Amino acid sequence: MASWLGGLGSGLGQSLGQVGGSLSSLTGHISSFTKDILLEGAEEVGDAATELHVSNSRLREIESINAAQKLENDRLKKVCGDLEEKHEAAELQIKQLSIEYRNQLQQKEVEISHLKARQNALQEQLQKVQMAAQSAQPGAGVLPPATTSASYVPVVRHSSGFEGYDMDFGDVIWSQQEINRLSNEVSRLESEVDHWKQIALSSKVQGTNDAEQSEICKLQNIVKELKRNLSQEIDEHQHELSVLQDAHKQKLVEITRRHREELSEYEERIEELENQLQQDGVSTDAMGGSKISDQKKNARSPEGGKIEELEVVKDQEDEIRKLNHKLSSAKEENKILLKEQELAKVEKIQIMQEYENLKSECSKLQSAIAEQDALLKEQDKKLQSKTSLPEDIVRLQQALLEAENEIARLSSLNQEGLEKELTSSQHKNENILSAYAEDQNSELSQLRQDLERKEHELNASIAERETLVVELEELDKQNQEATQHVITLKEQLSKHHMETDSIINQLKFDLEFERNKLSELEMEKMGTIKELDIQKEKLSQCSYALNDLHISKQQLQDNIKDLQEQLRKAQDCNFHHKKEVRELQQRLKEREEELSVSLSKLTEKSNQESNYTCQDLILKEREVEIAKLQNDIAENKQLNEELKKSLSDLRTENGKLMAATEELKQELNNAISEKNKVYLEKDTVVGALKMEKRQLESELNQAEKRLLEEAHKYKQTIEELSQARSMDTSVLQLEHERLVKCNQEKDFKIAELKRSIEQMEIDHQETKEMLTTSLGGQKQLTELIKEKEIFIEKFKNQAFQVKQELEEYMKVSKKQDVLKQNLEEKDRSLAVMKEENNHLKEELERLKDQQSRSVPVVEPKTLDIIIELESEVTQLKVIKNNLEEEIEVLKKTIEDQNQTTVQLQQSLKEQRKEIDESKFQCEQMNVTHERLSLEKDEEIKNLQKTIEQIRTQLHKERQIIQTDSSDLFQETKVQTLNGENGNEKHDLSKAEIERLVKGIKEREMEIKLLNEKNVSLSQRIDQLSKDEVGKLTRIIQEKDLEIQALNARVSSASSRQDVLCLQQQLQAYVLEREQVLAVLSEKTRENSQLKTEYRNIMDMVAAKEAALVRLQEENKKLSDRSENSSQDMSRETIQNLSRIIREKDIEIDALSQKCQTLLAVLQTSSTGTDNGSGGVNSNQFEELLQERDKLKQQVKKMEEWKQQVITTVQNMQHESAHLQEELHKLQAQISVESDSNSKLQVDYNGLIQSYEQNEKKLKSFSQELAQVQHSIGQLYNTKDLLLSKLDLVTPSATMASTVSQLRGIQHNAPELLSDEAKLLQNELEQLKIKLQEKDSTIRTLQENNQRLSDSVATASEIERKNQEGTESEMRQIKEKHDVLQKSLREKDILIKSKSDQLLSVSENLSNKENENELLKQAVTNLKERNLILEMDIRKLKEENEKIVAQSREKETEFRALQETNMQFSMMLKEKEFESHSMKEKALAFEKLLKEKEQGKTGELNQLLNEVKSMQEKAVTFQQERDQVMVALKQKQMESSALQSELQHLREKEQRLNQELERLRNHLLEMEDSYTREALAAEDREVKLRKKVLTLEEKLVSSSTAVENASHQASLQVESLQEQLNLVSKQRDETMLQLTISQDQVKQYALSLANLQMVLEQFQQEEKAMYSAELEKHKKQAEEWRKKTENLEEKVVSLQESLGEANAALDAASRLTEQLDIKEEEIEELKKEGEIRREMLEDVQNKLMNLMNSTEGKVDKLLMRNLFVGHFHTPKNKRPEVLRLMGSILGIKREELDQLLSEDQRGVTRWVTGWLGGGAGSKSVPSTPLRPTHQNIFNSSFSELFVKFLETESCPSLPPPKLSVHDMKPLGAAGTGKTIGTPSNVQMQDSAVSIMSRRPDTNPFLAPRSAAVPLITPASSSGHLLMKPISDALPTFTPLPVSPDASAGAVLKDLLKQ
Repeated sequence: MASWLGGLGSGLGQSLGQVGGSLSSLTGHISSFTKDILLEGAEEVGDAATELHVSNSRLREIESINAAQKLENDRLKKVCGDLEEKHEAAELQIKQLSIEYRNQLQQKEVEISHLKARQNALQEQLQKVQMAAQSAQPGAGVLPPATTSASYVPVVRHSSGFEGYDMDFGDVIWSQQEINRLSNEVSRLESEVDHWKQIALSSKVQGTNDAEQSEICKLQNIVKELKRNLSQEIDEHQHELSVLQDAHKQKLVEITRRHREELSEYEERIEELENQLQQDGVSTDAMGGSKISDQKKNARSPEGGKIEELEVVKDQEDEIRKLNHKLSSAKEENKILLKEQELAKVEKIQIMQEYENLKSECSKLQSAIAEQDALLKEQDKKLQSKTSLPEDIVRLQQALLEAENEIARLSSLNQEGLEKELTSSQHKNENILSAYAEDQNSELSQLRQDLERKEHELNASIAERETLVVELEELDKQNQEATQHVITLKEQLSKHHMETDSIINQLKFDLEFERNKLSELEMEKMGTIKELDIQKEKLSQCSYALNDLHISKQQLQDNIKDLQEQLRKAQDCNFHHKKEVRELQQRLKEREEELSVSLSKLTEKSNQESNYTCQDLILKEREVEIAKLQNDIAENKQLNEELKKSLSDLRTENGKLMAATEELKQELNNAISEKNKVYLEKDTVVGALKMEKRQLESELNQAEKRLLEEAHKYKQTIEELSQARSMDTSVLQLEHERLVKCNQEKDFKIAELKRSIEQMEIDHQETKEMLTTSLGGQKQLTELIKEKEIFIEKFKNQAFQVKQELEEYMKVSKKQDVLKQNLEEKDRSLAVMKEENNHLKEELERLKDQQSRSVPVVEPKTLDIIIELESEVTQLKVIKNNLEEEIEVLKKTIEDQNQTTVQLQQSLKEQRKEIDESKFQCEQMNVTHERLSLEKDEEIKNLQKTIEQIRTQLHKERQIIQTDSSDLFQETKVQTLNGENGNEKHDLSKAEIERLVKGIKEREMEIKLLNEKNVSLSQRIDQLSKDEVGKLTRIIQEKDLEIQALNARVSSASSRQDVLCLQQQLQAYVLEREQVLAVLSEKTRENSQLKTEYRNIMDMVAAKEAALVRLQEENKKLSDRSENSSQDMSRETIQNLSRIIREKDIEIDALSQKCQTLLAVLQTSSTGTDNGSGGVNSNQFEELLQERDKLKQQVKKMEEWKQQVITTVQNMQHESAHLQEELHKLQAQISVESDSNSKLQVDYNGLIQSYEQNEKKLKSFSQELAQVQHSIGQLYNTKDLLLSKLDLVTPSATMASTVSQLRGIQHNAPELLSDEAKLLQNELEQLKIKLQEKDSTIRTLQENNQRLSDSVATASEIERKNQEGTESEMRQIKEKHDVLQKSLREKDILIKSKSDQLLSVSENLSNKENENELLKQAVTNLKERNLILEMDIRKLKEENEKIVAQSREKETEFRALQETNMQFSMMLKEKEFESHSMKEKALAFEKLLKEKEQGKTGELNQLLNEVKSMQEKAVTFQQERDQVMVALKQKQMESSALQSELQHLREKEQRLNQELERLRNHLLEMEDSYTREALAAEDREVKLRKKVLTLEEKLVSSSTAVENASHQASLQVESLQEQLNLVSKQRDETMLQLTISQDQVKQYALSLANLQMVLEQFQQEEKAMYSAELEKHKKQAEEWRKKTENLEEKVVSLQESLGEANAALDAASRLTEQLDIKEEEIEELKKEGEIRREMLEDVQNKLMNLMNSTEGKVDKLLMRNLFVGHFHTPKNKRPEVLRLMGSILGIKREELDQLLSEDQRGVTRWVTGWLGGGAGSKSVPSTPLRPTHQNIFNSSFSELFVKFLETESCPSLPPPKLSVHDMKPLGAAGTGKTIGTPSNVQMQDSAVSIMSRRPDTNPFLAPRSAAVPLITPASSSGHLLMKPISDALPTFTPLPVSPDASAGAVLKDLLKQ
């Protein structure tokens, strides 16, 4: 943006300089013109000749002047056009910015309206509270608090100021400054108000100390409120500023994009105009061609030549008229442009008026301040007029002073904090404003200067106002109203308390609401994340679908190719058949021609004599005509030369006239521009004065208003003080303190809640922004995908059309070839016929001679011959006619073919145009891609920030992993990025190609070195493998010797010694085996290292291939401007093939992994551990046998190992050979690619040269066009003079030459196209071949996999069988061998522990080495970063130097302008002086003549007139001087602005240098830290090496001990050798088995070799995949690097902002602590609330239970009466009583009858069922009857009842037999309120009583009376009362009975219940 504005400024400067130059020339011309007018009277001469001479000279001078003016006019037009373009660009930018700011302001206004509504609601609540307070205390006059409303006033005015739609960015900045200034003033006035409040409150000190403390608390609260208001305002301002910054950045991006689009549109327009010019040139060429043809006709007919020449002249005149018409139209366009310029100026004036309107609105604000000041002054006067105050005021003043001191101490800390916050916020605002100011245009700089001046004036006015305020303070001290204000304050506190309660409630509600909102937002966020995932999946599905489409397309293409091949074959067959037919026809024609020749000879002889005479006459006539034509040509040449001369004269004259007209236009334009400038200057001066006036008025009004508010506040404080005095001391003070404390707490709560709300809002906004950005990105991606799909479809259609056209062309070309061949054959046949004709002539001559010699007699034979000959002649004539017709037909076909070729050329041109259009679309697509990539980069940067934050929380240590291979390409890319800024496209591509070639050469060198390394490593491996084989053979020989020694010494030593010996031998073997394993592992490691190196090499080669492909693509892009769209299709096919190859590679990877797993299985199966375990036998011989078997197994194992080692070595050799072959292939591929690259370079250079030639030709065309236009103008002027002389006209020959050049260019282009198309086809064929190879390899691998799996299965089955056999043998041996095995195991454990320790140490070492390598990589990365930073610093330095140079140039320009200005002023004065003197002389001459006529009467009058004229001149001179002074002042202002810009640039330089130094220091610190870490790592290495040495020493000592033991064991083993001889037979058998197993192992080795061959193929194909992935990683790495650079810059800015944010964080931390405390309290309260709720729920449950229990119960009295009545009635009528009871209880009659008719007595069953059937079921068994029940029927009911209760109180154990199926759980039948569950309080009591009575019983179970009936029912249809009680019936609860209580007491208790 800044660079663009700088360009605008420089353009303006240049245009101003040009205007100055034109002004100087104009003034010169005016002065010369005036001189000529004055001299006209003197130059009057009598002679006519002299007058003519004078007039001619004047005419020439005027023409020269006119020409000069025309030139200047043209120049000014260009300048005007440039200025208009710049003006339009600036207007666009300003409009966009204003639109954005309007939108933002509308949003702000909406927010303000919401806040106002909320404020109004709060104020209404306040007023209600105040009304209530007033009704409670009716004497006190209370004013509503104006603090809340005052804080919003500036915001309201701000919003009202921006209601208009004609806003400017400068106006926005100015309004922001005004807002900041007003906020500062508000804060200052508030501090003053606090000061006076403190003074007023200090008067209360005379009262009580408690009142003083309460007042101090009040003041502190007020201070806190003010602080909060200030912080809120500051936050709002900062938020607004940040929003403005973001909007400004976005607008800048949009403007740059639009600017680019406009530039592209202009370029397109220019191209169209150039095309039109070329078309005009072609039309003129056509005209020239027609003229040439006319001239030829004239030459042929010299008689009618003059008439045709006249016609030609008329045509030329018409052309001249047309050109004149074009000129007039161009002039009209000029006029239209001038009008547009005027309109633009009018718009500018309108914008200025809008700016003035805004200023007027600001002035209204100032007028309000002025009104306030006026009101303050009136109050001062009133106060002065008042009488002296009484003695009470003096006491109050003393008290106020004392209170001031106390309050000052309390509020000093608060004020300091406030001041710091204010200063920091001001600094922030100033920084942001300065950042904005840098981005503004040079036009706004003048407005800013005006603003600064006005600010100075404002500061002066503020200072004056402060002095007035000081005077007011002195008057206020003597004011009586202070006491009243104190009284009102106390009343307000109580009201505030009420208000704060309501506010706290509201805020709590808001907090809960916003928490809910947050949760909802989080849910939305999760939903959006899910949607994102779904869309990603969709994208991946789309990509898969695309791949499928590509595959199907390839299949279709293959089908098409097959069909084409079949077509070709058919065409070949047709061609062969046609050839055969033609040959037959030719033979026929030859025969016929022979006949025709013989006849023609006869006819020619007769015609020859007549022809000779005719030819002589024709020759003579031709010679005469040639002579005439030559004469005509000479005459034409002379005429042509004369015409050329006349044309040149006409051109010069026309040029002069054009220049004169242009100069006049320039003068007019200059005059208009000067007038406009004068008007603008006047307007600006008037506007500035008006603005100043309005500002002053608004400031006065504001000051008056503030003073009024202060006066109201003072009155309130005085009223509060007076009320405080009247209050009771004790009760009121206590209440007051309590209220103050409550108020403080509420204030704290309110502040905390507000802050939490603000944080929630900020988080909400951030999440919204994130979501919107992500959604926008997705939309853009989808749109892009759609566009690309549309493009692909278009290209497909085009490709299809082109293919069809190509096929048609091929057919036509084949036909042409056939016709050409026919023509050639006919030519040959003609030549043959001619030869035969000659022969016939000779024969005829011979015949004539014979006839002359001998006059023969006419015989009948000769007559017959003549007749035959005549018939043959007629036949031949017919044949000849046929042939002629055929020739005509062929000619027609040739003409048709020529026409078709012309049509094809036209279609080619159309295709080229289409290609150009498609290119343009591609460019647009690229532009959109770049834009999207920029937006995505921004999104990525945002995401990266978040990621880095998360990383810092999770990981503190960084792990930098980077591949060495990427270094070269990274460097090249950095270089290319640096080079791209200033160069053109073709230069850039050349540089990149050269760099890549260098890189490829370096990589080739590396590959050669790696090959050498591979060879050396393979040699080493061979040597090592040979050494290992030798070692193994020696070991086997040693073992054989030891076995023989053992055989010899079997009998000698004891069994124990033998056992020890064998143990030592076993240990030695284990160690040897471990060594072999270690060697093998080393070899495998080396092999893996070689493989990785080979992979790296392949990756490098693939990377180079990719780079070459990129270069080829770039070259293709450049050449595609002249290519067909079919090549785009071929590129797509190549891409599809590459994708398919990648998929195949993935399949190959999967198969290779399977093979590896199979190999692992084979290895594991081949290397099984053979440690056995068994028991111990008494016989030592059997133990020795076991040991022999073990030794045999170990020998087998050793042999297997040997074979495996050999196979692995062989495989390694195979691999190394294969790798070398692949390397050779790769080198060949690289050489081929380098050749293709060189070819591409050559093609590219050719294209560039052709492009440059085209440009040169274009320039020549434009020059020729200009010349033609000039010549036409001259012809138009001198047409009438030359009409009589003109005879012939020669057209220009230059046009024909240009046409031929254009045709040559057109012919060259298609050749290039065909060559490149061939190259692309070759590449396609190669890719197809590669695909086929890949498919074949995949099939072979699949077959090998199947074979391997089969072989593995067979091997596993064989091994299983062998193992089963060996296991059966081992079981027999293991029983004898347990004791030895245990000891061996212990030794093995020791050895394993040692080996594990060694391994751990080695692993630690390797880890340390890896860490060191990582640190080294980190150091290298840092160095690279340092280099990049240095490059950036250099760039910055260069930019600084450029800026300095520009500033110097501007200074020089400014000085030159000043000098020219001075010269102009001097020139003006001189010219004006001369003009005045000339006028005076003229007047004097006239007066002298008059005096001669009139006499000397009017001398006095003349003198007076001269005096007056002199005075007028003096006045005019003074005015001119004033104007010059004004101009000088303006220039000084401009110079000062330039100086300020220079200073700003220097400050920038200093900042950059500081940043440089800081970065260097940082780098040094980083390097120091890395060196320290490296040293620490070296120390660790040293320590570890020491440890390893100690371990090795221990190992050596242990090995010596083992050797000693083995020596002893060998002595013992010799005794066992005799026994071993007996066992040798068995060993032979085992040897046979060994040979069989060896054969199997060889088979496995062969299969392994095959597998490894397959694996090598897999690895090759893997490397291609890895190379592709490496490319992707490199691209990603580059992108990350760029992003890291951007992020580092951001980090620097963030660190600066961190310091500022820390202060805010400290305050926030305190608030969070308080919030935490409050939250803990809230949580405790919530817990208490939950406990209370639980209690409530329990009580409710109990109530519900009680309700349920009482619902179905019957009345007690009724039941008692029935019960007693039953006993009172006689026994006969008792059934009736029972029936009555049954009817009451709702029992049916039938059931009652059944119950009464049963055998058993009803009373007992009724009672037992009633008391016992509560919760039990029918199926539960009852207790058995006791012997006491036999006499039951004799005793009374009460006795029975008491006994029943006694039995139930001490129940016996239940019967043992209880079926599970018959039982139901307790409480199943009832309502769920069984006695088992302690739901009732009584139940618990009963349980306790039972426990106290009987410890046996379970307290958690119900007593049997509640669960089980006493007597079992006799049948299923028992008594109704004996059935279990339903839900509706009541149940008895068990009663607590003490053990001492008797049966009677129990009964009484029951009856009471």
